[in-house]
Amino acid sequence: MTRHRLTLAQALVRYLGAQKTDIDGSIEPLFKGVWGIFGHGNVPALGEALAEVQQTLPTWRGQNEQSMVHAATAYAKQMRRRQMMAVTSSVGPGASNLVTGAATAYVNRIPVLLLPGDTFAHRASAPVLQEVERSDDGTVNVNDCFRPVSSWFDRLTRPEQLINSLPRAISVLTDPELAGPATLCLPQDVQAEVFEYPDWFFEEKVHTLERSGASAESLQRAAQLLRASSRPVIVAGGGVHYSLACDTLKAFAESHDIPVVETSAGKGALADSHALNAGGVGVVGSSSANQIVEQADLVIAIGTRLSDFTTGSRSVLSSARVPQLHINVAHLDAHRHNGVPLRSDARRALEELEPLLSDWKAAPAHVQALEAVRKEWRAEVAQAIAGSGQNRPSDAQVTGVLRDHADASRDVLVVAAGSMPAEGVKLWQPEHTGGYHSEYGFSCMGYEIAGGIGVKMALEQQGSDGEVFVVVGDGSYLMMNSEILTSVGLGKKLVILVLDNRGFGCINRLQSACGQAPYNNLLDDGTLSDGGFPTVDFAAHAASLGALSEHVESLDALKDALKRARTADRSVCISIDTNATESTGGGSWWQVGIPAVSGRAAVTEARETWQDAGLGKQAY
Repeated sequence: MTRHRLTLAQALVRYLGAQKTDIDGSIEPLFKGVWGIFGHGNVPALGEALAEVQQTLPTWRGQNEQSMVHAATAYAKQMRRRQMMAVTSSVGPGASNLVTGAATAYVNRIPVLLLPGDTFAHRASAPVLQEVERSDDGTVNVNDCFRPVSSWFDRLTRPEQLINSLPRAISVLTDPELAGPATLCLPQDVQAEVFEYPDWFFEEKVHTLERSGASAESLQRAAQLLRASSRPVIVAGGGVHYSLACDTLKAFAESHDIPVVETSAGKGALADSHALNAGGVGVVGSSSANQIVEQADLVIAIGTRLSDFTTGSRSVLSSARVPQLHINVAHLDAHRHNGVPLRSDARRALEELEPLLSDWKAAPAHVQALEAVRKEWRAEVAQAIAGSGQNRPSDAQVTGVLRDHADASRDVLVVAAGSMPAEGVKLWQPEHTGGYHSEYGFSCMGYEIAGGIGVKMALEQQGSDGEVFVVVGDGSYLMMNSEILTSVGLGKKLVILVLDNRGFGCINRLQSACGQAPYNNLLDDGTLSDGGFPTVDFAAHAASLGALSEHVESLDALKDALKRARTADRSVCISIDTNATESTGGGSWWQVGIPAVSGRAAVTEARETWQDAGLGKQAY
């Protein structure tokens, strides 16, 4: 048996290069590349190893460790978890910066390999620069923060441990149920240590999408539920995309005349124009979706974890009003909310249910009801896009202009946190399955621009020349904007729209709805100096990072700017002032903690009219 005398770092990157993935019959690298910011915890050994393989496993330098994870997460999400990326950082603040990105990927069940540097395993020079020490535990350091937000966690204290740990990490990253961040902490001395690795460790391995299935008994039980219903509704979650089941879902819904509602992660599973698409469901959903669910006698939840924004805090879905069938590859999600579990890959489940249903269809009146609520919803959308006549346009009006400009067959909208995931679910109209990219599982502000880079990389990998539109509020932009520089430097063109309502408009609206006085959300409602906050010139700022940019004063000017942006040769940033008060209706009730006792009468009233009213609809 041949052995290879390599450092741990060299062996790690060689192993990653040997991992392949089968994408529709084409064998591609499993790892597209590595994002890295080097420091003393990773540059001497891992940095050297990555430089040796830069032609086959490129390394890209981001501007912030958190945003690098967002870019990697967005790429894997847009690639439907068939390809992924790794991210490396130094020890200390570089590593801890990764944690928010890790949590975002973990909540969204997206694979990303995290390789944070770690303190010396030998401890001879402790405490070292950037080391976090505890007086009660000598084994803990800052990297232990990754444990609760990693699907696999290990700290390698000997180079030969890589032989067992790295394949286990890859097995988690490629598992449909367990997918999420895998974290391998790499002490900087161990990275550089040598071991004679066996040649079989570096043999090429091709990973394929595993399609686990349900038992015959479970399928029969599910089929009986369907045949007994006359007004079923399908809830399409992100798992429909990751199972590559969109076409199967369309055929299944059409075969049985079943309306489909979508979660934020599931949007695009069915073309927006499809007659059976009722729209987004839940808190940020449409009235058409929420009304058709209200009329249902069976809910079929496919590939969704049924978060509170999807269920309306269990007042719309999972309220025990009607039975629910949960088709999900994950045990945790299949057994939620007292539903009937069908543990299976989504596409396989639909394919295996089809012959058990024969010619069964939903009642014709159910489809007729869907047509009626869709018509009502289109009128609501038209009203929202028309606006209220305020001197600043609403987020909905800006989204309407962008929607009309976009090519629904190839362009992508990227949003996260705040107002835009609501406006995106309600107003964006994708006609292809990858047309909507939302991070709304962790609702992480600052995901948008970095995520846009990952999406652009995925589109290029897929051979698409579609534009990537990143819509970000001024609050998120100020949190994390530096990857504009990266997008320009790497030639990954984005069209970035900055909606400036001078603060956190979404939370300001929630604060007002809870009966509170405006405080600490909009820039002018906080604790200020005499001069207050200045007006930010977002166009000038983006230009300083290398983007083409302009500020527009009207919706008509925005239309012209978008036309110019489409012909631009690099990233474009367009800023526009918007109002902080308007939002599109159609959503559902959502539970928040309004105080039971308050000195403000408006807060007490909000508690009675909103909180208590919604609690009466819940399952408990």
